[in-house]
Amino acid sequence: MAPRYDFQAIERKWRDRWTASGLYQVDEDPQKPKKYVLEMFPYPSGELHMGHVRNYGIADVIARYYVMQGYNVLHPIGWDAFGLPAENAAIQRGVQPAEWTDSNIASMTEGLKSLGFSYDWSREVNTSKPEYYRWGQWIFLKFLERGLVYRKKAPVNWCPSCETVLANEQVKDGRCWRCETLVEPRELAQWFFKITGYAQPLLDGLAELEGWPERVKLMQENWIGRSEGASVDFRLAGLDEDTVEDEIITVFTTRPDTLYGATFFLLAPEHELADKIIVDDDIRPGLADFRARVAAQTSIDRASAENEKLGFFTGRYVINPLNDKHIPIYLANYVLMGYGTGAVMAVPAHDQRDFEFARKYGLPVDVVIQPSGELLDGATMAAAYSGDGVMIESGVITGLSSADALSRIIAYLEEKKIGKGAINYKLRDWLISRQRYWGNPIPVIYCDKCGVVPVPEADLPVLLPTEVVMGENGRSPLGDMPSFVDVPCPSCGGPGRRETETMDTFTCSSWYFLRYTSPGSTAGPFDKAAVDYWMPVDQYIGGIEHAVMHLLYARFFTHVFYEMGLAPTPEPFVNLLTQGMVIKDGQKMSKSKGNVVDPNMMMERYGADACRLFILFAAPPEMDLEWSDKGVEGIYRFLNRAWRVVTENISWSGQDAPDLAGDLRGLTHRTIKKVGEDVARFNFNTAISAIMELVNGMSKYNESNASIRDAGAVREASWALTLLLAPFAPHLAEELWEAQGAAYSVHSAGWPAFDSDLVVSDTITLIVQVNGKLRDRVEAPAGIGREDMETLARSSENVLKHLGGREIAKIIAVPGKLINIVTK
Repeated sequence: MAPRYDFQAIERKWRDRWTASGLYQVDEDPQKPKKYVLEMFPYPSGELHMGHVRNYGIADVIARYYVMQGYNVLHPIGWDAFGLPAENAAIQRGVQPAEWTDSNIASMTEGLKSLGFSYDWSREVNTSKPEYYRWGQWIFLKFLERGLVYRKKAPVNWCPSCETVLANEQVKDGRCWRCETLVEPRELAQWFFKITGYAQPLLDGLAELEGWPERVKLMQENWIGRSEGASVDFRLAGLDEDTVEDEIITVFTTRPDTLYGATFFLLAPEHELADKIIVDDDIRPGLADFRARVAAQTSIDRASAENEKLGFFTGRYVINPLNDKHIPIYLANYVLMGYGTGAVMAVPAHDQRDFEFARKYGLPVDVVIQPSGELLDGATMAAAYSGDGVMIESGVITGLSSADALSRIIAYLEEKKIGKGAINYKLRDWLISRQRYWGNPIPVIYCDKCGVVPVPEADLPVLLPTEVVMGENGRSPLGDMPSFVDVPCPSCGGPGRRETETMDTFTCSSWYFLRYTSPGSTAGPFDKAAVDYWMPVDQYIGGIEHAVMHLLYARFFTHVFYEMGLAPTPEPFVNLLTQGMVIKDGQKMSKSKGNVVDPNMMMERYGADACRLFILFAAPPEMDLEWSDKGVEGIYRFLNRAWRVVTENISWSGQDAPDLAGDLRGLTHRTIKKVGEDVARFNFNTAISAIMELVNGMSKYNESNASIRDAGAVREASWALTLLLAPFAPHLAEELWEAQGAAYSVHSAGWPAFDSDLVVSDTITLIVQVNGKLRDRVEAPAGIGREDMETLARSSENVLKHLGGREIAKIIAVPGKLINIVTK
C-alpha cells in the first residue's frame, strides 16, 4: 500500500485490470433478474465536456448499484455518428467525414475509459458503419411495406446554413435547432414516416410511463395535440352568385356549435387551392407579394396570438352548409398547413384571432352564444367572447346551452351528410429526407419505366461512399458521383438512379437501444431472444431537450416493432431521468462564452474519481449544476481523508477492545441504510454527504482511541465505507478493497446490509447556527429537550466566539436537529 493517495497510478491500474478481466461484459442469464441502464446516444464531437461527465456519471452510479444489488446489468455505449458537423469539418479542415468521425470516436473512447465508466465495450455500435446502417435501411423498407413511408411534395422547413430540410420538431423558435439560423419555407418532394398513424397509441402510452417526469409527458401530449370536434364540408361558390362548384373544402373545428357565426373563411397562404380558385386578373398579381410577406415570418410568429393579422382576399366565396350564406375566402398568415386541413371557418364573435382579423378588414361579427346576464352586440364588442352560454341565431341548436349544443350539432351534421364528428392531431408526419451526404442512404431507386423501386433486401446495404469531394457550401456530393447514382433498375433492369438524399439522423437513434442487446446480429437488426430478455430499458438518462424529438421517435419505432412482433413491449423506456445542465459563472458552458472546463485537465489534477464525485455531489441530478474548481478541490481532499482512514485502520496494531465501539457501529449501519435509500431515489448528493459523515466519524473514533479500539467495529466500518464508495469512486474503492484482503472485485461484491437494531442511535448530531450560519456540530442525547439544546449550544466555544458578547434576540430550535441563535 502506497503511503499516499496516488490517484494516477491507482486509476490506471484498475482500468487496465477491468479491461483485461472483462469485468463489465454481460450475457443473458435467465437465472438472474436484469436491469438495462442507458444514457442517450452520444454524438462523437471529439471532446468530452462536463455535461458528458454528469450524464454518464449518473448512469454509472445507477448501473454499479444495481450490479451490487445482484442484478444482471446491461450498460452499453456507442456512437450516433452521422450528422452535419462531420461535413462541416470536412469542408473546414480538408478531411473526409468518415476519417474525422473515427478520429473523434477514438478520442472520446479514451476519455470515457479514463473516467472509469462501467460500459460493456464489446457491445459498442457506430451508426456510420455498414453493419449498423444496413439495418436502418432494412427498417425503412419494412416501414414502406407497412404503408408507413411515403414521398410527396410539401412545404418544408429549410435551413439555408445547413442546406437541408428540418422536421417540425427540429425548428426551435423559428430557427434551426443545430445552428440557430432562421428557417425558410420551401416546397420540395420529400420522404416521410407516417408517425401520425400512431398518434393515439403514442398518446395512450404516456399513461403507462409512471417513471417519466410529468413535464416530459406533458410536452409530448401537447406536441401530439389531440383535439375533438367535427369536420365540416364547405362548398365553393361559383363565379356567378347563384352557381355552385364541385369543389368541397373541409375544415376541422373544435367548436362546431359556432358554425352559424362563421362570417368568413380562411386558407393557409400555402394552400394549393389558393392558386386554383383565384381567377380574377386584378387579384392574382398580389398573391405572390402576400405569400412573400408571410414567408418572411416564422411558423412560431404566425401562430402567435400577438402577431399582426395579415389577410388577402381571393375574390371567391364558400357556402356555409348550415345557413347557405356566401362567406368570403381570405388567405391569412395565422392559418398554418401543419394543423387540420389548412382551412378555417372564421367565427369572429367567439375567437379572438378571427375577431382581430374581422375588425381589421371590416368583416361582420355575428354573435351566436350569449352569456348569462349579458347581451353581446357584434357591432360594439371590444373582444371575442369564448365562454359558455346559450345558443342564439343557430337553427336547430338555438336555445341550447353551448355545452349541450356540441353533440347535437355534430349529430345534425352527420344526419345531413355535411360533416361528422372528428378527432384531429397537431402531430405531423415525420419528414426524414435530408439533402446531406453524411447520413444513411435512402434505399430506393428511380426508374423512368417503373417509378420508385425499393432496393431489394439482398442488395443491402446501399453503401455510402467514404471518399468524396464535398460540394460548395456543403452541397451533397452524392448527386455528382455516377458510381453511386447510376444503377440498373431492380425491377426491369433498365437505367435507374439512386436516391441521393439521406435519412434524418434521428432515424439512427430511434432503435440503437435494441441493437445493443445483440450488436453482432447478422440475421436481423437485433436478436429476438436477446431483445426479449433485456428490453425494455429500465432506466434511461438524458436531456429534456429531446422530449419531442428523440424520445417521441424512439417510442414510435418501438410501437411499430411491437406490432411486427420484433419487440416485447410497445414502450422502450420504463423510467426516464432528465438531468440538468452543467453551468459556470451562471451560464451554460460554451466555447464562445469562454467558460468551458476541460475534464481531462481536471482528471490530471485531481483524478477521475474526484471529478465524478463532485459532479454527483454538487446538485441533485434534475437541477442545473454550477461548476466550482474549489468544489472539486474539496472533494479531492475528502477522498484523501477516506484513503487515510482506511489505510490507517489496515495498518493499525494497537489493542483490541470489543466493548469499545461506542457509536461507531451505529454510525456505520445508519450510513449503509441512508446511502442505499438515497441512491435508490437518485439523491446522490445526500448519499455522498452521508459517506462524508461516516469518514468524519471514523476519523474522530480513531483520534479518541489511538491505542485501544474495537477492531471488529473498525474493520466493519472500513469495509462498509469501501462498498458505499464503489459506485461513486470506483478506482479508489477497488484499491481499498484489495488492500483489505478482499477478493476481486468490489464491484461484484454485494451491497452491504444494515442491522436495524443498530440503526437507532442513542445520540444525535445537533447543528448549531449563529444568525443562520453553521458554527458547530455537537453530540447530544437522542430525545434532548429544548432547554438542554440551548444550554449545549451556549456552551460551545465556537458559538461563544461568534456571538462576541452581542445580545441574543431569539433562539430558533428544531427539536433533535438544529438550533439557531439570532442576535440583535
